[in-house]
Amino acid sequence: MITVIDYGAGNLRSVTNALARLGYQAEITGDREKILSSPAVIFPGVGAAASTMKHLAEAGLDDVIRQRAAENKPLLAICVGLQVLFSTSDENGGLRCLDIIPGKVLRFDPKLKTPHMGWNQVNIKFSSPLLQGIDDGSDFYFVHSYYAQPADSSVIAGGTLYGVEFPSVIIRGNLTATQFHPEKSGETGLQLYANFVRLALKSEG
Repeated sequence: MITVIDYGAGNLRSVTNALARLGYQAEITGDREKILSSPAVIFPGVGAAASTMKHLAEAGLDDVIRQRAAENKPLLAICVGLQVLFSTSDENGGLRCLDIIPGKVLRFDPKLKTPHMGWNQVNIKFSSPLLQGIDDGSDFYFVHSYYAQPADSSVIAGGTLYGVEFPSVIIRGNLTATQFHPEKSGETGLQLYANFVRLALKSEG
């Protein structure tokens, strides 16, 4: 079973609908044991990092995500889900996040139009089975005003240029995170979901 983490945020149905197009059934749940035992877990994010962290803490899911990552079980984080994996965010004057990936989240230069919204290219930094079938320079759909800056650049699997080149794909072991929304990115986004689920189920079996 594929699990989509329910922590009181929106956009969950669009993720499960994308998976359904690939022939996969996903369960939306906030159940700790299901999230820890599922072969494939997706952590979607929309909105602000502060409210995401608040909802995770209230639901007791912040430590569940930390444990899942520590056990190196397949986890895909999306958009704000990527951002809160980091140590801190500049949002709201400074915010402590999950501290799973060392680094910080910064706001785009105020001279740039924010949010960075719409289609933009992802430049692949290293080959990975998670990016199989996805061409270098492929377009994905973004909506965000902040970007991550990892302490270790070796986790950056894809980068995107918007004023600065920011990490748009993070891969560390079985942890994957995208700043873009695969479920809003057409066939290329579906390809990324398909790769993630296939690899997760393969590792389980």
